[in-house]
Amino acid sequence: MIRVVFLGTSGSVPTNQRNLPAIALRRNKEILLFDCAEGTQRQMLKAGLSISRVSRIFISHLHGDHVMGLPGIIQTLSLMERETPLHVYGPSNLSGFIDSLVEHLEFAASFEICVHSAHPGIIFESSDYLVKCERVDHGLVEAYAYAFEEKPRPGKFHPEKAITLGVPIGPLWKQLQLGKSVSLKDGRVVYPEEVVEPPKLGRKIVYSGDTAPCQSLLRMSSFADVLIHESTFDQSLEGKAIETKHSTSTQAALVAREANVKLLVLTHISSRYTDPNVLLQQAKEIFANTIIAQDFTEVLIDLEGCIKIISP
Repeated sequence: MIRVVFLGTSGSVPTNQRNLPAIALRRNKEILLFDCAEGTQRQMLKAGLSISRVSRIFISHLHGDHVMGLPGIIQTLSLMERETPLHVYGPSNLSGFIDSLVEHLEFAASFEICVHSAHPGIIFESSDYLVKCERVDHGLVEAYAYAFEEKPRPGKFHPEKAITLGVPIGPLWKQLQLGKSVSLKDGRVVYPEEVVEPPKLGRKIVYSGDTAPCQSLLRMSSFADVLIHESTFDQSLEGKAIETKHSTSTQAALVAREANVKLLVLTHISSRYTDPNVLLQQAKEIFANTIIAQDFTEVLIDLEGCIKIISP
């Protein structure tokens, strides 16, 4: 199960109901953070997420409402005597920002902080998932969107078919499950597709960061299970969105529809909306499967890509 927890859903300034932007993606025992606003570590504690499980932090851009939680997390992890490196990804000036933090906090971190400059394409790859990045349009600010993508999983293995074909139980079954053909003692060759279903696509979650609608984000979002898209304004303030290089809920819905995503989650809600229902209704007119995240909304995605939403 992938667990996506919205730790902060306001834009620019916090409100009584909404903290500033941060999203935790938990897969197995690992936590990835996308943006890290002030108060993020406390939001994690309230959500039952262990700060020590954070392995990588992906920063969309260096506006204060997206990055000012980093000092607290770095200090807390150091006080916890963390030893494993913390990997942080973001704009080209992120390294200088973190160097300045460590210098002025006047303590030596107990762990290595590995800073990686974001760039279009794959910026991290493990054995079973990768994180991709695209530059988005937030005016003159260097800003990025991120996509978490699992690699395809082997299809279902049918042991009864292997037995019928005379493949003995043991190592040859494993080879077939790994997609490799095997030779039997009688000279016959058994191919994986004879006993294994086609590979299953992995799960895909896209986070827009702050952006006006742009082609790079649309391409990245194609067939995502979940698109997390900023929705700072409703459509009546489209002019304001254009001026500030943000998005309206209608624009976010148009991206979701064109990208054929399963679920659109609106976040980065302007503090002017004490009741954000107008944003939700405008989006649903374009893309029905839309929700607005609140702080501590959870989106769960199982191995089959089925999505469950847990409201706080």
